[in-house]
Amino acid sequence: MAVKLLISLLLLSAFAAEAQVFDVTKYGAKPKGEISQALLSAWKEACASPTPSSVVIPAGTYTSNEVTFSGPCKAPIEMKLGGTLQANPNAASFKTDGWVVFEHIEGFTLSGGAPGDSPNTDGIHVGRSSQIYILDTDIKTGDDCISIGDGSQQVHVERVTCGPGHGISVGSLGKYPDEEPVSGIFVKNCTLTDTSNGVRIKSWPASPGRTTASDMHFENIIMNNAGNPVLIDQEYCPWGQCKSLDPSKVKISNVSFKNIKGTSSTQEAMKLVCSKSLPCENVEIADIDLAYNGPGGPANSTCANIKPKFTGKVNIPEAAATCGGAAHA
Repeated sequence: MAVKLLISLLLLSAFAAEAQVFDVTKYGAKPKGEISQALLSAWKEACASPTPSSVVIPAGTYTSNEVTFSGPCKAPIEMKLGGTLQANPNAASFKTDGWVVFEHIEGFTLSGGAPGDSPNTDGIHVGRSSQIYILDTDIKTGDDCISIGDGSQQVHVERVTCGPGHGISVGSLGKYPDEEPVSGIFVKNCTLTDTSNGVRIKSWPASPGRTTASDMHFENIIMNNAGNPVLIDQEYCPWGQCKSLDPSKVKISNVSFKNIKGTSSTQEAMKLVCSKSLPCENVEIADIDLAYNGPGGPANSTCANIKPKFTGKVNIPEAAATCGGAAHA
């Protein structure tokens, strides 16, 4: 059965000011100590509260074993991370695939952050889920603000502010065998500031299995000094991990980038590089106005294995000619 999940992450929330506070240090947590039981005890009482509650991890560095925070809860609840939470370094002690898991909760707020240079710290990762809504969210992190993995269906991202971070991404896809299709992705009314990427779709070359990513739409996006604002990258290979650069086996189709405006920190404001063996199909580029912030001339674009349809005004010089697409009024 499809699960409908509504996540609202407000880093500066009026809710937090009114909530009853459950400080984990009152339940035995100490800096430099293992706090999983204190976390669960504080969560249990907060979840049972008939009024809004906030579980607070104050400043300091703490260690936790795997822990699952389960609902339903009686009232809106927040987890507020003011310190640093680290996993137990003994991976053999983990009995499940998850470290910190939240499940079966409505009206949930997660507050906290990650340094802009912290690796592999996605703000929110969605995978093998459907009917997901991520709304009114402010994310500052060191990796993707939001990453949407394989098996994601009907994911709605709206009114999100992202930065620092790596932007809002579909993928990476195609790294593992038996990945499930992605479809129905809607990213609207978002603002990205000082991010290394904007809105992107990324897949690995030499995919071990074939899959699809379709019906993905990015609309009404503001870029403030964002790198690579509009990006399809089917040659995604960070840190030189790829043993082969054979074409990606992820088929991308039915995609639109509409009304994306602002400034780019990279001269290449739009890059659409698709698979040579499975070219992208039915991609629309509409009303794009991106100015390059740096020296050396105006913003430009790169395209490969794609013939997008251009509509409205696209203010990237020679974009239609570079991409070999068709222009439409």
